[in-house]
Amino acid sequence: MKEITRNKKAYFNYEILKKFEAGISLIGQEVKSIKSGRINLRRTYVILKDQEVFLVGANIPPYQPKNAPPDYNPKRSRKLLLKKPEIKYLIGKTKQKGLTIVPLRVYTIKRKIKLEFALAKGKKQFDKREIIKKRETERDIRRIIKGEKP
Repeated sequence: MKEITRNKKAYFNYEILKKFEAGISLIGQEVKSIKSGRINLRRTYVILKDQEVFLVGANIPPYQPKNAPPDYNPKRSRKLLLKKPEIKYLIGKTKQKGLTIVPLRVYTIKRKIKLEFALAKGKKQFDKREIIKKRETERDIRRIIKGEKP
């Protein structure tokens, strides 16, 4: 499994409740572009529309810009490939207040491109501050330990 990109902000801004894996419906040049690492998950989200799941806002630039079709839109919505029970589960959970679906990472398994997304709950501002404080104290502790060893 080769990880192509990760949405680091999702782990900071949301409390991850349950993870899912889905295939992405892509055209040929998007596949080549993603495999070369040119995908951006910033400001992306997953929506449910008419019993289908879509990835919205993911920027996938054309693999060869000069050979791209004239009507190519790098930020178009892309359909996610899931099983019906998973879609029904997500529909039920997203109706609950405060739950959302956030893309976490894109990776390849064998020759297929997969998207890992999660059912998540937004964190409050004070939760984020606590995480930052904890991270800083751990960093300070490591610096002290390194300073004593030499």
